[in-house]
Amino acid sequence: MITFEKAIENILKHTQCLPKTSVTLVQSLGYVLAETIKAKEPIPRFNSSAVDGYAVRFEDIKNASYTAPKLLPIIGEVKAGDTVIPILRKGFAIKIFTGAVVPQNANALVMQEFTAEKNRTVSIFRKVRKGENIRRHGQEFRKNQIVLKRGTLITPPVVGMLATLGYSSVRVTRKPCVGLIITGNELRNPGVKLQTGEIYDSNSFALTAALQSHGINPVTVKILKDNKRFIKSALEKTIALSDVVITVGGVSVGEYDLVKEIFTELDVKKIFWKVAMKPGKPNYFGTLDKKLIFGLPGNPVAALVSFHLLVMPAIRKLMGDDYKKEFYLNAKITSDLKKKPGRLEFVRGIVSTNRFDELVVTPTKGQDSHMIGGLANANCLIHFPKEENFISKGSIVKVELMNWDGAKSPPEAEAMSGEQRATNNE
Repeated sequence: MITFEKAIENILKHTQCLPKTSVTLVQSLGYVLAETIKAKEPIPRFNSSAVDGYAVRFEDIKNASYTAPKLLPIIGEVKAGDTVIPILRKGFAIKIFTGAVVPQNANALVMQEFTAEKNRTVSIFRKVRKGENIRRHGQEFRKNQIVLKRGTLITPPVVGMLATLGYSSVRVTRKPCVGLIITGNELRNPGVKLQTGEIYDSNSFALTAALQSHGINPVTVKILKDNKRFIKSALEKTIALSDVVITVGGVSVGEYDLVKEIFTELDVKKIFWKVAMKPGKPNYFGTLDKKLIFGLPGNPVAALVSFHLLVMPAIRKLMGDDYKKEFYLNAKITSDLKKKPGRLEFVRGIVSTNRFDELVVTPTKGQDSHMIGGLANANCLIHFPKEENFISKGSIVKVELMNWDGAKSPPEAEAMSGEQRATNNE
Protein backbone atom coordinates (compact mmCIF):
# COMPACT_ATOMS: atom_id res chain seq x y z
CA MET A 1 0.00 0.00 0.00
CA ILE A 2 1.40 3.40 -0.99
CA THR A 3 0.69 6.89 0.28
CA PHE A 4 -1.73 9.19 -1.51
CA GLU A 5 1.11 11.55 -2.42
CA LYS A 6 3.13 8.68 -3.93
CA ALA A 7 0.07 7.52 -5.87
CA ILE A 8 -0.32 10.96 -7.49
CA GLU A 9 3.40 11.06 -8.27
CA ASN A 10 3.25 7.65 -9.97
CA ILE A 11 0.13 8.49 -11.97
CA LEU A 12 1.59 11.71 -13.33
CA LYS A 13 4.95 10.09 -14.10
CA HIS A 14 3.17 7.68 -16.44
CA THR A 15 0.90 10.30 -18.04
CA GLN A 16 1.92 11.93 -21.31
CA CYS A 17 0.26 14.86 -23.01
CA LEU A 18 -2.00 13.88 -25.94
CA PRO A 19 -1.47 15.09 -29.53
CA LYS A 20 -2.40 18.60 -30.64
CA THR A 21 -5.35 19.48 -32.84
CA SER A 22 -7.21 22.56 -34.09
CA VAL A 23 -10.76 23.48 -33.09
CA THR A 24 -13.00 26.37 -33.97
CA LEU A 25 -13.61 29.05 -31.39
CA VAL A 26 -17.17 27.76 -30.88
CA GLN A 27 -15.83 24.29 -30.04
CA SER A 28 -12.91 25.41 -27.90
CA LEU A 29 -14.53 25.68 -24.46
CA GLY A 30 -13.01 23.17 -22.03
CA TYR A 31 -9.90 22.46 -24.08
CA VAL A 32 -6.37 23.50 -23.08
CA LEU A 33 -4.35 25.81 -25.30
CA ALA A 34 -1.48 24.10 -27.13
CA GLU A 35 -0.02 27.37 -28.37
CA THR A 36 0.95 30.73 -26.94
CA ILE A 37 -1.53 33.40 -27.98
CA LYS A 38 -0.21 36.83 -28.93
CA ALA A 39 -2.02 40.02 -29.85
CA LYS A 40 -2.11 40.34 -33.64
CA GLU A 41 -2.55 44.10 -33.24
CA PRO A 42 -2.82 46.56 -30.34
CA ILE A 43 -5.84 46.18 -28.05
CA PRO A 44 -7.85 48.42 -28.04
CA ARG A 45 -7.40 48.90 -31.79
CA PHE A 46 -8.11 52.65 -31.56
CA ASN A 47 -8.86 55.35 -29.01
CA SER A 48 -12.48 54.76 -28.05
CA SER A 49 -15.08 56.18 -25.73
CA ALA A 50 -15.78 54.55 -22.37
CA VAL A 51 -19.01 56.54 -21.92
CA ASP A 52 -21.93 58.17 -23.63
CA GLY A 53 -21.23 61.88 -23.65
CA TYR A 54 -19.27 64.56 -25.48
CA ALA A 55 -15.78 64.70 -26.94
CA VAL A 56 -14.06 67.97 -26.06
CA ARG A 57 -10.72 69.66 -25.66
CA PHE A 58 -10.15 69.74 -21.91
CA GLU A 59 -8.65 73.23 -22.33
CA ASP A 60 -12.08 74.48 -23.46
CA ILE A 61 -13.86 73.41 -20.26
CA LYS A 62 -11.17 73.53 -17.55
CA ASN A 63 -13.17 75.97 -15.39
CA ALA A 64 -16.61 74.42 -15.94
CA SER A 65 -18.90 74.04 -12.90
CA TYR A 66 -22.59 73.79 -12.04
CA THR A 67 -22.64 77.50 -11.23
CA ALA A 68 -20.62 78.49 -14.31
CA PRO A 69 -21.19 75.87 -17.03
CA LYS A 70 -19.29 75.96 -20.32
CA LEU A 71 -21.42 76.10 -23.44
CA LEU A 72 -20.06 74.49 -26.61
CA PRO A 73 -21.73 74.16 -30.02
CA ILE A 74 -22.14 70.55 -31.21
CA ILE A 75 -20.63 69.99 -34.66
CA GLY A 76 -21.35 66.29 -35.12
CA GLU A 77 -21.71 62.91 -33.50
CA VAL A 78 -19.99 59.55 -33.68
CA LYS A 79 -21.46 56.14 -32.82
CA ALA A 80 -19.83 52.75 -32.26
CA GLY A 81 -19.07 51.29 -35.65
CA ASP A 82 -18.84 54.61 -37.49
CA THR A 83 -15.89 54.69 -39.88
CA VAL A 84 -16.09 58.35 -40.94
CA ILE A 85 -15.12 60.39 -37.90
CA PRO A 86 -15.58 64.19 -37.69
CA ILE A 87 -12.59 66.32 -36.59
CA LEU A 88 -13.02 68.36 -33.42
CA ARG A 89 -12.29 72.07 -33.68
CA LYS A 90 -11.33 74.44 -30.87
CA GLY A 91 -14.34 75.68 -28.90
CA PHE A 92 -16.71 72.95 -30.10
CA ALA A 93 -17.98 69.52 -28.92
CA ILE A 94 -18.87 66.28 -30.69
CA LYS A 95 -21.54 63.97 -29.31
CA ILE A 96 -20.09 60.49 -28.77
CA PHE A 97 -21.38 57.07 -27.72
CA THR A 98 -19.71 54.20 -25.85
CA GLY A 99 -17.27 52.27 -28.04
CA ALA A 100 -17.03 54.94 -30.73
CA VAL A 101 -13.73 56.20 -32.16
CA VAL A 102 -12.52 59.33 -30.36
CA PRO A 103 -12.37 62.23 -32.86
CA GLN A 104 -9.04 63.78 -33.80
CA ASN A 105 -8.06 66.69 -31.49
CA ALA A 106 -10.38 65.48 -28.67
CA ASN A 107 -8.41 64.81 -25.50
CA ALA A 108 -11.21 64.28 -22.96
CA LEU A 109 -14.76 62.95 -22.83
CA VAL A 110 -17.49 64.35 -20.58
CA MET A 111 -20.13 61.91 -19.33
CA GLN A 112 -23.66 62.71 -20.43
CA GLU A 113 -24.75 62.89 -16.76
CA PHE A 114 -22.71 66.10 -16.31
CA THR A 115 -24.19 67.88 -19.29
CA ALA A 116 -27.41 69.29 -20.74
CA GLU A 117 -28.11 69.64 -24.46
CA LYS A 118 -30.39 72.19 -26.06
CA ASN A 119 -30.58 73.55 -29.62
CA ARG A 120 -27.37 71.78 -30.72
CA THR A 121 -25.44 73.31 -27.83
CA VAL A 122 -24.18 71.38 -24.82
CA SER A 123 -23.82 72.85 -21.34
CA ILE A 124 -20.99 71.22 -19.41
CA PHE A 125 -21.17 71.38 -15.62
CA ARG A 126 -17.80 70.03 -14.57
CA LYS A 127 -14.21 70.08 -15.68
CA VAL A 128 -12.43 66.88 -16.76
CA ARG A 129 -8.88 65.63 -16.72
CA LYS A 130 -6.92 65.25 -19.89
CA GLY A 131 -7.57 61.75 -21.24
CA GLU A 132 -10.60 61.16 -19.01
CA ASN A 133 -13.01 58.44 -20.21
CA ILE A 134 -10.82 57.55 -23.20
CA ARG A 135 -9.82 53.93 -23.77
CA ARG A 136 -6.32 54.33 -25.19
CA HIS A 137 -5.06 52.56 -28.31
CA GLY A 138 -2.90 49.61 -27.18
CA GLN A 139 -3.66 50.31 -23.51
CA GLU A 140 -4.33 46.63 -22.68
CA PHE A 141 -2.02 44.78 -25.08
CA ARG A 142 0.70 45.81 -27.51
CA LYS A 143 1.09 44.13 -30.90
CA ASN A 144 2.82 40.73 -30.50
CA GLN A 145 2.48 40.86 -26.71
CA ILE A 146 1.75 37.46 -25.08
CA VAL A 147 -1.87 37.40 -23.95
CA LEU A 148 -2.50 33.73 -23.08
CA LYS A 149 0.11 31.11 -22.27
CA ARG A 150 0.17 27.57 -23.61
CA GLY A 151 -1.50 25.30 -21.06
CA THR A 152 -4.32 27.75 -20.31
CA LEU A 153 -7.73 26.12 -19.79
CA ILE A 154 -10.22 27.68 -22.19
CA THR A 155 -13.02 29.15 -20.08
CA PRO A 156 -15.76 31.58 -21.21
CA PRO A 157 -13.54 34.65 -20.55
CA VAL A 158 -10.71 33.00 -22.53
CA VAL A 159 -13.12 32.40 -25.43
CA GLY A 160 -14.04 36.08 -25.25
CA MET A 161 -10.37 37.07 -25.26
CA LEU A 162 -9.62 34.89 -28.27
CA ALA A 163 -12.55 36.41 -30.14
CA THR A 164 -11.37 39.92 -29.21
CA LEU A 165 -7.97 39.07 -30.67
CA GLY A 166 -9.58 37.87 -33.91
CA TYR A 167 -8.93 34.13 -33.56
CA SER A 168 -11.56 31.99 -35.33
CA SER A 169 -9.74 28.73 -34.51
CA VAL A 170 -7.04 27.71 -32.07
CA ARG A 171 -4.52 24.92 -31.45
CA VAL A 172 -5.41 22.80 -28.45
CA THR A 173 -4.47 19.48 -26.89
CA ARG A 174 -6.89 16.70 -27.77
CA LYS A 175 -9.28 15.59 -25.06
CA PRO A 176 -8.85 11.97 -23.95
CA CYS A 177 -11.19 9.19 -25.01
CA VAL A 178 -12.43 7.67 -21.76
CA GLY A 179 -14.16 4.30 -21.35
CA LEU A 180 -16.17 3.29 -18.28
CA ILE A 181 -16.83 -0.27 -17.13
CA ILE A 182 -18.97 -0.86 -14.03
CA THR A 183 -19.18 -4.37 -12.57
CA GLY A 184 -21.55 -6.00 -10.11
CA ASN A 185 -24.28 -8.69 -10.15
CA GLU A 186 -26.44 -6.52 -7.92
CA LEU A 187 -26.66 -3.49 -10.22
CA ARG A 188 -29.82 -2.44 -12.03
CA ASN A 189 -30.76 0.67 -13.97
CA PRO A 190 -32.74 3.36 -12.12
CA GLY A 191 -36.45 3.07 -12.86
CA VAL A 192 -36.80 -0.71 -12.82
CA LYS A 193 -38.35 -2.64 -9.93
CA LEU A 194 -35.69 -4.06 -7.64
CA GLN A 195 -35.64 -7.59 -6.28
CA THR A 196 -34.16 -8.53 -2.91
CA GLY A 197 -30.39 -8.01 -2.94
CA GLU A 198 -30.41 -5.63 -5.93
CA ILE A 199 -29.47 -1.94 -5.94
CA TYR A 200 -29.62 0.85 -8.46
CA ASP A 201 -26.41 1.59 -10.36
CA SER A 202 -25.26 5.11 -9.51
CA ASN A 203 -21.59 4.89 -10.46
CA SER A 204 -22.02 4.92 -14.24
CA PHE A 205 -24.29 7.97 -14.06
CA ALA A 206 -22.18 9.84 -11.50
CA LEU A 207 -18.86 9.25 -13.29
CA THR A 208 -20.34 10.03 -16.70
CA ALA A 209 -21.64 13.31 -15.25
CA ALA A 210 -18.25 14.03 -13.67
CA LEU A 211 -16.54 13.55 -17.03
CA GLN A 212 -19.15 15.57 -18.91
CA SER A 213 -18.75 18.43 -16.46
CA HIS A 214 -15.19 18.67 -17.78
CA GLY A 215 -16.29 18.47 -21.41
CA ILE A 216 -15.56 14.76 -21.88
CA ASN A 217 -18.22 12.34 -23.05
CA PRO A 218 -17.26 8.69 -22.45
CA VAL A 219 -16.69 6.71 -25.65
CA THR A 220 -18.36 3.73 -24.02
CA VAL A 221 -20.13 2.91 -20.76
CA LYS A 222 -20.78 -0.73 -19.85
CA ILE A 223 -22.48 -2.17 -16.77
CA LEU A 224 -21.53 -5.84 -16.47
CA LYS A 225 -22.24 -8.82 -14.24
CA ASP A 226 -19.34 -10.43 -12.38
CA ASN A 227 -18.60 -12.76 -15.26
CA LYS A 228 -14.95 -13.06 -16.21
CA ARG A 229 -15.58 -13.75 -19.90
CA PHE A 230 -17.90 -10.74 -20.29
CA ILE A 231 -15.60 -8.41 -18.37
CA LYS A 232 -12.46 -9.48 -20.23
CA SER A 233 -14.12 -9.08 -23.62
CA ALA A 234 -15.48 -5.65 -22.69
CA LEU A 235 -12.12 -4.52 -21.33
CA GLU A 236 -10.29 -5.56 -24.50
CA LYS A 237 -12.69 -3.56 -26.65
CA THR A 238 -12.75 -0.57 -24.31
CA ILE A 239 -8.96 -0.39 -24.06
CA ALA A 240 -8.73 -0.39 -27.86
CA LEU A 241 -11.07 2.62 -28.06
CA SER A 242 -9.74 4.64 -25.14
CA ASP A 243 -6.84 6.68 -23.82
CA VAL A 244 -8.15 6.19 -20.28
CA VAL A 245 -10.10 3.20 -18.99
CA ILE A 246 -11.94 3.47 -15.69
CA THR A 247 -13.38 0.37 -14.08
CA VAL A 248 -15.51 0.46 -10.95
CA GLY A 249 -15.64 -2.55 -8.65
CA GLY A 250 -13.78 -5.83 -8.87
CA VAL A 251 -10.39 -4.63 -7.59
CA SER A 252 -10.64 -5.66 -3.94
CA VAL A 253 -9.86 -9.08 -2.45
CA GLY A 254 -13.21 -10.90 -2.72
CA GLU A 255 -13.80 -14.09 -4.69
CA TYR A 256 -15.80 -12.15 -7.31
CA ASP A 257 -13.33 -9.26 -7.57
CA LEU A 258 -12.19 -10.30 -11.03
CA VAL A 259 -11.00 -7.09 -12.64
CA LYS A 260 -7.48 -6.97 -11.19
CA GLU A 261 -6.87 -10.55 -12.36
CA ILE A 262 -8.12 -9.70 -15.86
CA PHE A 263 -5.80 -6.68 -16.02
CA THR A 264 -2.87 -9.06 -15.52
CA GLU A 265 -4.13 -11.39 -18.27
CA LEU A 266 -4.40 -8.43 -20.65
CA ASP A 267 -0.77 -7.47 -19.96
CA VAL A 268 -1.62 -4.28 -18.09
CA LYS A 269 1.45 -3.19 -16.19
CA LYS A 270 0.45 -2.68 -12.56
CA ILE A 271 1.92 0.51 -11.09
CA PHE A 272 0.17 0.28 -7.72
CA TRP A 273 -2.74 -1.37 -5.94
CA LYS A 274 -4.09 -0.02 -2.65
CA VAL A 275 -3.61 3.55 -1.48
CA ALA A 276 -3.42 4.70 2.13
CA MET A 277 -6.49 6.90 1.77
CA LYS A 278 -10.08 6.79 2.95
CA PRO A 279 -12.39 6.45 1.15
CA GLY A 280 -10.64 4.65 -1.69
CA LYS A 281 -8.12 2.17 -0.29
CA PRO A 282 -8.53 -0.53 -3.04
CA ASN A 283 -7.47 1.75 -5.90
CA TYR A 284 -5.62 0.23 -8.84
CA PHE A 285 -3.52 2.02 -11.45
CA GLY A 286 -1.72 0.51 -14.41
CA THR A 287 -0.64 1.20 -17.97
CA LEU A 288 -0.86 -0.59 -21.29
CA ASP A 289 1.45 1.12 -23.77
CA LYS A 290 0.50 4.79 -23.23
CA LYS A 291 -3.04 4.03 -22.07
CA LEU A 292 -3.97 4.68 -18.45
CA ILE A 293 -5.96 2.05 -16.57
CA PHE A 294 -7.76 2.97 -13.34
CA GLY A 295 -9.56 0.44 -11.17
CA LEU A 296 -11.76 2.33 -8.71
CA PRO A 297 -13.52 0.83 -5.68
CA GLY A 298 -17.19 0.00 -6.09
CA ASN A 299 -18.67 2.02 -3.24
CA PRO A 300 -20.19 5.19 -4.79
CA VAL A 301 -18.45 7.71 -2.53
CA ALA A 302 -15.10 5.95 -2.82
CA ALA A 303 -15.46 5.85 -6.61
CA LEU A 304 -16.28 9.55 -6.96
CA VAL A 305 -13.69 10.75 -4.46
CA SER A 306 -11.05 8.55 -6.10
CA PHE A 307 -12.03 9.95 -9.51
CA HIS A 308 -11.73 13.51 -8.23
CA LEU A 309 -8.40 12.97 -6.46
CA LEU A 310 -6.59 10.43 -8.68
CA VAL A 311 -8.15 10.33 -12.15
CA MET A 312 -8.78 14.01 -12.85
CA PRO A 313 -5.12 15.07 -12.34
CA ALA A 314 -4.16 12.54 -15.04
CA ILE A 315 -6.91 13.72 -17.39
CA ARG A 316 -5.82 17.32 -16.90
CA LYS A 317 -2.24 16.43 -17.74
CA LEU A 318 -3.33 14.43 -20.81
CA MET A 319 -5.13 17.58 -21.98
CA GLY A 320 -1.98 19.68 -21.61
CA ASP A 321 -2.82 21.24 -18.27
CA ASP A 322 0.27 20.49 -16.18
CA TYR A 323 -0.84 19.26 -12.78
CA LYS A 324 -0.49 21.87 -10.07
CA LYS A 325 -1.16 21.33 -6.41
CA GLU A 326 -4.74 22.12 -5.56
CA PHE A 327 -5.64 25.36 -3.84
CA TYR A 328 -6.33 24.66 -0.18
CA LEU A 329 -8.13 26.73 2.42
CA ASN A 330 -7.63 26.79 6.16
CA ALA A 331 -10.90 26.60 8.06
CA LYS A 332 -12.05 26.13 11.63
CA ILE A 333 -13.81 22.79 12.10
CA THR A 334 -17.16 22.87 13.92
CA SER A 335 -17.07 19.40 15.49
CA ASP A 336 -14.63 16.74 16.71
CA LEU A 337 -13.30 14.15 14.26
CA LYS A 338 -11.96 10.69 15.12
CA LYS A 339 -10.35 7.93 13.06
CA LYS A 340 -7.74 5.19 13.21
CA PRO A 341 -4.25 6.36 12.22
CA GLY A 342 -2.61 4.97 9.09
CA ARG A 343 -4.60 6.47 6.22
CA LEU A 344 -5.14 10.00 4.94
CA GLU A 345 -8.88 10.50 5.28
CA PHE A 346 -10.91 12.82 3.07
CA VAL A 347 -13.87 13.87 5.17
CA ARG A 348 -16.78 15.34 3.24
CA GLY A 349 -17.72 18.77 4.50
CA ILE A 350 -19.46 22.07 3.93
CA VAL A 351 -17.25 25.16 4.09
CA SER A 352 -18.84 28.54 4.77
CA THR A 353 -18.38 31.65 6.89
CA ASN A 354 -19.78 32.23 10.36
CA ARG A 355 -21.20 35.43 11.83
CA PHE A 356 -17.65 36.62 12.58
CA ASP A 357 -16.70 36.20 8.89
CA GLU A 358 -14.41 33.31 9.82
CA LEU A 359 -14.04 30.39 7.43
CA VAL A 360 -15.58 27.32 9.06
CA VAL A 361 -16.14 23.75 7.87
CA THR A 362 -18.75 21.26 9.05
CA PRO A 363 -18.51 17.52 8.29
CA THR A 364 -21.60 16.24 6.52
CA LYS A 365 -23.72 13.44 7.90
CA GLY A 366 -23.02 10.01 6.42
CA GLN A 367 -19.25 9.57 6.08
CA ASP A 368 -19.21 5.86 5.18
CA SER A 369 -18.01 5.05 1.66
CA HIS A 370 -21.46 3.82 0.55
CA MET A 371 -23.29 6.91 1.87
CA ILE A 372 -23.44 9.19 -1.14
CA GLY A 373 -25.75 11.65 0.63
CA GLY A 374 -22.80 13.06 2.57
CA LEU A 375 -20.94 13.70 -0.68
CA ALA A 376 -23.99 15.06 -2.49
CA ASN A 377 -24.35 17.76 0.17
CA ALA A 378 -20.62 18.53 0.46
CA ASN A 379 -18.65 21.27 -1.26
CA CYS A 380 -15.22 20.29 0.04
CA LEU A 381 -12.96 17.58 1.41
CA ILE A 382 -11.41 17.98 4.86
CA HIS A 383 -7.89 16.53 4.99
CA PHE A 384 -7.54 14.36 8.12
CA PRO A 385 -3.77 13.61 8.21
CA LYS A 386 -2.59 10.02 7.94
CA GLU A 387 -0.99 9.60 11.39
CA GLU A 388 -3.53 11.60 13.38
CA ASN A 389 -6.48 10.01 15.16
CA PHE A 390 -8.30 13.03 16.61
CA ILE A 391 -9.10 16.59 15.56
CA SER A 392 -10.83 18.70 18.18
CA LYS A 393 -13.64 21.13 17.53
CA GLY A 394 -12.28 24.61 16.76
CA SER A 395 -9.01 23.33 15.26
CA ILE A 396 -7.77 24.73 11.95
CA VAL A 397 -7.91 22.10 9.21
CA LYS A 398 -6.90 21.96 5.54
CA VAL A 399 -9.86 22.05 3.17
CA GLU A 400 -9.90 21.21 -0.54
CA LEU A 401 -12.77 22.60 -2.60
CA MET A 402 -14.43 20.14 -4.99
CA ASN A 403 -15.01 21.38 -8.51
CA TRP A 404 -17.54 19.19 -10.28
CA ASP A 405 -18.32 21.94 -12.78
CA GLY A 406 -15.30 22.37 -15.02
CA ALA A 407 -15.43 24.14 -18.37
CA LYS A 408 -17.30 22.00 -20.85
CA SER A 409 -17.84 22.19 -24.56
CA PRO A 410 -21.49 21.80 -25.65
CA PRO A 411 -20.64 19.69 -28.75
CA GLU A 412 -18.76 17.24 -26.54
CA ALA A 413 -21.19 17.10 -23.63
CA GLU A 414 -24.26 15.72 -25.37
CA ALA A 415 -26.47 13.15 -23.71
CA MET A 416 -25.16 9.60 -23.90
CA SER A 417 -26.75 7.59 -26.69
CA GLY A 418 -28.18 4.11 -26.31
CA GLU A 419 -25.29 2.78 -28.41
CA GLN A 420 -22.78 4.12 -25.90
CA ARG A 421 -24.42 2.49 -22.85
CA ALA A 422 -24.52 -1.29 -22.65
CA THR A 423 -26.12 -2.80 -19.58
CA ASN A 424 -25.25 -6.06 -17.79
CA ASN A 425 -24.23 -8.23 -20.76
CA GLU A 426 -22.86 -7.66 -24.21
